[in-house]
Amino acid sequence: MKDYCEKIGIIAPKAVYRNLSPAALTERALGRGEGKLADNGALVVLTGKYTGRSPDDKFVVDTPAVHDKIAWGKVNVPISKEKYDAIYGKMTAYLQGREIFVFDGFAGASKKYALPIRVVNELASENMFIHQLLIRPTEEQLKDFVPGFTIIAAPGFKCTPETDGMHSEAAILVNFEKKEVLVAGSQYAGEIKKSVFTIMNYILPQLGVFPMHCSANIGKAGDVALFFGLSGTGKTTLSADPSRKLIGDDEHGWSDDGVFNFEGGCYAKCIKLSRENEPQIWDAIRFGALVENVVMDENTRKLDYDDGGITENTRVGYPVEYIPNCVIPGVGGQPKTVVFLTADAFGVLPPISKLNNNQAMYHFVSGYTSKLAGTERGIIEPQTTFSTCFGAPFLPLPASVYAKMLGERINKHKSNVYLINTGWSGGPYGVGKRMSIKHTRAMVTAALTGALECAEFSLDPIFNVLVPKTCPGVPEEVLNPINTWADKIAYEKQARALAARFVKNFEKYADMPGDIVEAGPRG
Repeated sequence: MKDYCEKIGIIAPKAVYRNLSPAALTERALGRGEGKLADNGALVVLTGKYTGRSPDDKFVVDTPAVHDKIAWGKVNVPISKEKYDAIYGKMTAYLQGREIFVFDGFAGASKKYALPIRVVNELASENMFIHQLLIRPTEEQLKDFVPGFTIIAAPGFKCTPETDGMHSEAAILVNFEKKEVLVAGSQYAGEIKKSVFTIMNYILPQLGVFPMHCSANIGKAGDVALFFGLSGTGKTTLSADPSRKLIGDDEHGWSDDGVFNFEGGCYAKCIKLSRENEPQIWDAIRFGALVENVVMDENTRKLDYDDGGITENTRVGYPVEYIPNCVIPGVGGQPKTVVFLTADAFGVLPPISKLNNNQAMYHFVSGYTSKLAGTERGIIEPQTTFSTCFGAPFLPLPASVYAKMLGERINKHKSNVYLINTGWSGGPYGVGKRMSIKHTRAMVTAALTGALECAEFSLDPIFNVLVPKTCPGVPEEVLNPINTWADKIAYEKQARALAARFVKNFEKYADMPGDIVEAGPRG
């Protein structure tokens, strides 16, 4: 691998380690002072200044081969090939003479669509993270491994904004033509993970596969369920269901053959984690897991999941097989149920509502939620956002490409679609309370088992969705959000304000069919 490193510009590396085991990577990370062991055996690291993704520091290299494919704008910001090459040269020069950690693995559990990815790391801890997050190869697969994409991550290399043309010392640079990604200046491991997702969102639609920002699980009868949603809405928590088998917690493809996981691991939020509410995630935090930015008692080495003093976006990465009822390989059939998850900081959206096909398309395209504290730099309390297709930061192609693929699939396979609010109830953020996880799980169970199909529904006059009057395991007053507010006039004011935001946001989709536009809230 030294020859490979020199070929890509990393001259005379001190040592190159390829596909070390998690135990060996943990030893090296500890020896290099990258982290400490918790009492449960997990490796704990602090990621410094960057404790979440830094979307303003992400750029896409603008070349003739990709120019007409990319949806340029606030998300996909262009950078010239010359600037990219200059930073590439500086980064590889920085890595000269250093220990290099390489992981070769795959994105995509489907043999037909698996993408070989090589990740080159400065840090042993980050290499262990991606070793656990991607699909691990067999020894036979490693013999003739040829990367389809290469990611180079060097958090110690800091960009100089004045000369490099970046916004800060961090940079995430995606070069689709050279099939490379550079991650500079940030130790937050999620940047590497989401770079893989961005790559898959570019490649798969061109192969007729729908890439999705969702978790997925499967019931005893083989019924597959998808959970769409942005970070912090509950994808990982709700898909880790002891009564169902986990396919994956965050990123999947939907092909003509069914659903497949992109990853071989999970990246769960730890804030307020408890054994009672999330036993599977709790038990997955052990040796071989990488914990980011969780406060730890130096004497007992116990982790304090309730302490958000470093960041609210505390995280843990672990292999999917740490979940006892996971599916290996991570594939399933055609989805029977599709769930859109949102965390409504206004506290006015119904906890669960059923969507027809037009309503499903409206809410998928809208992608409403509240960004939760710490998920991105600068977010310290929930902020209302509309993220197209529940994944705008990771979509290189026009949103219409992904929306069309979802619509075709739910129509073809007659999937039931629900919108579930895991946000606030009884008032907005700061007044109301976060939705009970017990009640949310009961609603999800009713949707997946078909129990809600027998319920009586009423049309919400403001949000234009069908709300069940009853749901097993959930008090009736919880199902209609106005009942949880002490001030009914304040509720209606907040609800109409949010509905108006939906309407305003949807104005930018001028080419959307009228029946989909009419399926939205009444502003």
